[in-house]
Amino acid sequence: MVVLAASIISKSGKALVSRQFVGMSRTRIESLLAAFPKLVGIGKQHTYVETENVRYVYQPIEALYLLVVTNKQSNILEDLETLRMLSKLVPEYAFSLDEEGICRASFELIFAFDEIISLGHKENVTVAQVKQYCEMESHEEKLHKLVIASKINETKDIMKRKAGEIEKNKMEKNRADKGGYMSSMGSERLESTFGDMSISSSTSGFGNDSGFGMSTNLDSFPSKSKASARPASAVSAPSKGLGMKLGKTQGTNKFLESLKAEGEMIVEDVPPTLSKSKAAAPPLTDPLTLTVEEKLNVTLKREGGLSNFDVQGTLSLQILEEKDAYVQVQVESGGNPSVLFKTHPNINKELYSNESILGLKDPNRPFPSGQGDGVGLLRWRMQSTDESVVPLTINCWPSVSGSDTYVSIEYEASSMFDLQNVVVSVPLPALREAPNVTQIEGDWKYDPRNSVLEWSLVLIDDSNRSGALEFVVPAAESSAFFPISVRFTATNTFSDLKVVNILPLRGGSPTKFTQRIQLYTENYQVV
Repeated sequence: MVVLAASIISKSGKALVSRQFVGMSRTRIESLLAAFPKLVGIGKQHTYVETENVRYVYQPIEALYLLVVTNKQSNILEDLETLRMLSKLVPEYAFSLDEEGICRASFELIFAFDEIISLGHKENVTVAQVKQYCEMESHEEKLHKLVIASKINETKDIMKRKAGEIEKNKMEKNRADKGGYMSSMGSERLESTFGDMSISSSTSGFGNDSGFGMSTNLDSFPSKSKASARPASAVSAPSKGLGMKLGKTQGTNKFLESLKAEGEMIVEDVPPTLSKSKAAAPPLTDPLTLTVEEKLNVTLKREGGLSNFDVQGTLSLQILEEKDAYVQVQVESGGNPSVLFKTHPNINKELYSNESILGLKDPNRPFPSGQGDGVGLLRWRMQSTDESVVPLTINCWPSVSGSDTYVSIEYEASSMFDLQNVVVSVPLPALREAPNVTQIEGDWKYDPRNSVLEWSLVLIDDSNRSGALEFVVPAAESSAFFPISVRFTATNTFSDLKVVNILPLRGGSPTKFTQRIQLYTENYQVV
């Protein structure tokens, strides 16, 4: 069955809602819809009309027609089932079944049609599922708004307290002036109070040297005892730790802790320190660093077979100082005929083809140095339809028994690679409690917010080339457990490319270098 278009039209041929699903021109679709009213006979009992090229399957809804246009090779029973599903959805979104009501709900109806028909084929969905998909809200957006609202409310409370303390200090000063004296201790307290309560944040363009900074931390606001003990000279010095500190009070912490208890991952707005950024990327120690990197995109079919297999690799060079940049790089590969290599435009292609040496066309020029990401020397790509090249296959077997679904997931890893940090993410139907895991090799955890079971293995090598996970959930359709996503890394690559030597162009001993090799998954799914 191939649905060409789904429409709601008036009996005069005016299209109120129309959704095209295959590659036909707009003019062609409009001509098909305009011809339909002339083909419908009065008093006929059947609800379809065939022309030389297409079939119209329709249903009257008051003064309108709900119309599905298909090719003549489609199954009429499936056409009628699609029409029946569409007819159930129209009253759900249109407040009245006339032209005005349909036009008001036109966008909602088009989105609903898209959920029922995908690329011309009917999806196996119910009316309730379509409504749920169309009304889907972002939980992350809700959470973000709640956190922001909580920070704003906490800040307002803090500023009210500070305003009250300022007013209190003013009243104390007035009483002291009326009594005919002003103690030095009270003066210092008043000065330090207004010195701390400046009105601009450090992010508005003022540096710490200016002495301006806004603090919403109550501990930084001086009480009477603290103010009396502070010398007047300390008023102009900026206090360390000032700045906008929102969401750090007890109320916000309780709110965030409750979200964490429900399984939500909370990321606080803390700027990374220098030490953290260095830990994320180890500093370069040798003069030259060469990185062989391959990213893997694989789509496996749930019934078995391979839909997509694509490997893209790069060889990049990082040089610390320009004095070490007058070099050539000698490489060797595993000789895989499926891997297609391509050099950078500035690389001497003839030298690479004959001797597997990567050098610039002009040997008197140095390679660029001091670049954080390095310079790319070589790229390659590998595509295949052979399932035997896949490093990791996943088989999922859901089976319903009574009110439960028993799910068995198996993995098989190729002996070509040792895989590290393997995580298999299995979507689950919405559950109130974590699934009952009856057998597993490795570890697992359940994310209730996203309803995902994550199966993790630190290492897959010759000791565990295959393994299984079994768990039980309430009865659900098999499609609820797909697509399964997989991620892992490896220190072997499909190209088996390695740097064997660094050749200096200006004589001397070979320059010391470090070589990094990694394979990682960019998009690896079972659908």
